Formats: sequence, structure tokens, C-alpha cells
Amino acid sequence: MSKYFGNIEPLVFAPDSDGLGFRHYDADELVLGKPMKDHLRFAVAYWHSFGWEGGDPFGGRTFDRPWFPADTMALAEARADAAFDFFRILGAPYFCFHDHDVRPEGASLTESRDRLNRIADVFQQKMEAGGPRLLWGTANLFSNRRYMSGAATNPDPDVFAYAAATVRDCLDVTQRLGGENYVLWGGREGYETLLNTDLGKELDQMGRFLSMVVDYKHRIGFKGTILIEPKPQEPTKHQYDYDVATVYGFLRRYGLENEVKVNIEQGHAILAGHSFEHEIALANALGIFGSIDMNRNDQQSGWDTDQFPNNVPEVALAYYEILKGGGFTTGGTNFDSKLRRQSLDPEDLVAAHAGAMDVCARGLKAAAKMLEEGRLEAARSARYAGWQSEAAQAMLAPGARLEEIADAAVARGLDPQPVSGRQEQLENLVNRYV
Repeated sequence: MSKYFGNIEPLVFAPDSDGLGFRHYDADELVLGKPMKDHLRFAVAYWHSFGWEGGDPFGGRTFDRPWFPADTMALAEARADAAFDFFRILGAPYFCFHDHDVRPEGASLTESRDRLNRIADVFQQKMEAGGPRLLWGTANLFSNRRYMSGAATNPDPDVFAYAAATVRDCLDVTQRLGGENYVLWGGREGYETLLNTDLGKELDQMGRFLSMVVDYKHRIGFKGTILIEPKPQEPTKHQYDYDVATVYGFLRRYGLENEVKVNIEQGHAILAGHSFEHEIALANALGIFGSIDMNRNDQQSGWDTDQFPNNVPEVALAYYEILKGGGFTTGGTNFDSKLRRQSLDPEDLVAAHAGAMDVCARGLKAAAKMLEEGRLEAARSARYAGWQSEAAQAMLAPGARLEEIADAAVARGLDPQPVSGRQEQLENLVNRYV
């Protein structure tokens, strides 16, 4: 047990309280016939919550935590004690981690693997004693300078091999800890300039790497889902996994569309020029929706600022698309969010997560009510009602010919008139729920 969080007690649902606690998140409240906790499947990001030191491009560490710099196994274990104490206070059912978050890197691949397994032993004991489950694990293939030109896409085959060994070890640990997913987060899989880049070769390397990960998953009997996290413009200018559509095209090219799904982050969706709900809806339409990272960006900054969610209407529209698609299966809501560098106290970390969970709870309930009452879906169905006719369906059937459709349109003297999309009325409708 860590002493870092002092006398902070486990949070409870207390809607009228002014202290730490939940005002909207009641874990066992039924929403569409299922407990709220099973809809939301909250997870804490180990890296931002316990690994990030509060630095920015112009200044170093601001957080004074007793396990920093976590460059020894003793400090890594102290960090694990604090993390699992925090999970207990928050009542979070899941957590997520990178290998680099939980153990210091060793002098060799073997030492790094052994250290990861030692920390996994610590995690396993804490999980068996009532700690949270593992939503997903992943490998840090971006921080070390060896990855400055990518991991799977690196021009040096030794880096490719090093990354393969790292992912193998992380996937083994994820399986051992009962992880429900494994994420490939391509932080450096992109390029700065075509002047020194063979784009086609790098894409083929990335496709081959992912195919081998999928093959290995099946060989070891890992039952979880392999996820890719779409990620634009960060840190390289051209990312190969830019958004959901780009990832789907990549998966189709390498025959992996039935093996791999996506973990969608709100901040990345915005950087790609999309809304969060657009990316979720598209992933559902393409059959590759898996999980989400719930955070937000600063509207005045063109960077992924990883702030905790606080916009209920935005969150409601995201969960509406998730619920409409059938909800999470192996995925969940991971808070890939970090405190502001001036938020120094342990209580700040608790309050940030509690507030974010409340925002998500409010969004979920609004989304469920919208879906249950069906007014949005009724308006959508009415807009496409003309396609229900036999003649309209025949135009989309296999064997339909462009010239036959064109001749029929001429024969009927078609002169279709536009019909209002009623966008403002539908926006007003949504605002009644949020």
C-alpha cells in the first residue's frame, strides 16, 4: 500500500456532496438494461497518470512524486503500489500500460524482458488481491532514440527486429495478465520528408509486422483483440495510420480487416480534421470498432493536449454512436488524459478522473435516452425512406447497369426536388437531451 494518496477514501456515488466523489457516475445504475459500469468499462492510463512528470517543450518536471525518476526496479515497484492504490480509490475496473511505463529499460532485450516480467508478477499479485483488470497492453516503440525513424517502418532491419522482440514480450505479458486487447500504437510510423523515404517499402514493412503480430496472437492462444490507434501529425508530419479510413485501407491491403480493429482517441480524431463521433461511426460502419481513448484537445492549440473530458454534448454524441453500434465488446473507455502541469497534488489526479467519469456518465445517459426514444433514428430513416421501394433497391442490386438506370430516369421524366436535411432542428433535438 502506498502512502502517496494519504487519507483519501475510495470514492462513492454522492450526488449532493461537495467533496471528492461521483455526482453522476453510479456504477450499478441500469442504463438500457445494463449496469453503467459495464457500458463504460473505464480504464486508467498508467503512462499519463503515473509516468508523466509534468514537462512541456519549454520546461521540465513539475510533479514531485516519490517514485520519480522510476529508473530502478525499486522505484518502479513503488510506482505500482501508488497506481494500484489509486485504482482502489477510484474503483476503476481496468487499467492500460506500455512496457516502458511500468519498468525501466534494461541494458539488453533480455534484461528489459526480465524486468517487465518482474513487474508483471507484482501486477498479477495485486490484481488477484482485488485490483482492476487489464483492458490492454502495448509496447513503447517511440521514446528511445533507436525509434527516431520508426519501428516497423524503420530503414534499419535491426530496429525492426528489436521492435518485434519488444512486442512479443509485451503481448506475452498482456496475455498472462488476462488483457482483453493489445494495442499497436504507431507513434513514429510515418515520415518527415519523401526525400529520404521509400513510402511503399515502409508500408509493406508495417503490413508484414502487423501480420506477424496477428499470427503470433493465434499461435499463443491470445483471445483478445489486436487494435491499431489512428494517429495523425504526431510527432511526424505524415503518419501511415492517419485516421480510421486510412487504417481500414491499410488493413484491407494486407488482408487484416477481419483480424484487427481500432482504438480511437478523441484528440487524434480532431487533429485529423474529424469529429470523435465521425470516427466511431465510420469504424462501426466498416466493422472495425474496438475501443476508445477518452480525452480532449484545447480548441486554441493545434496539438494533442490530452486533457480530461469536460464537454457533455461531445461525449454524448460519441456514446450515441457506440451504443448504436452495439456497445463495447472487448474495448472500453480509457482515460488517455493527463493533469495540467500546474495541478500538483495527489487530490488533483483523483478529482480529474472523478470529474471525467461523471462527464462520461452524463453523456452515456443522454445517449441512451436519445437511442431509446428513437427520434434521431426516426428522422434518419425518414430521410432515406425512398430507398425502401422495390425500384430503388433494384438499382443497388448485383447486375444493375448504369445505362438501364439512366434510360429509366429519362423515360420517367425525373426532376427530383431537394428536401430539407433539417440539421438545425436535429441539433435542437439533441440539445434537449444534453
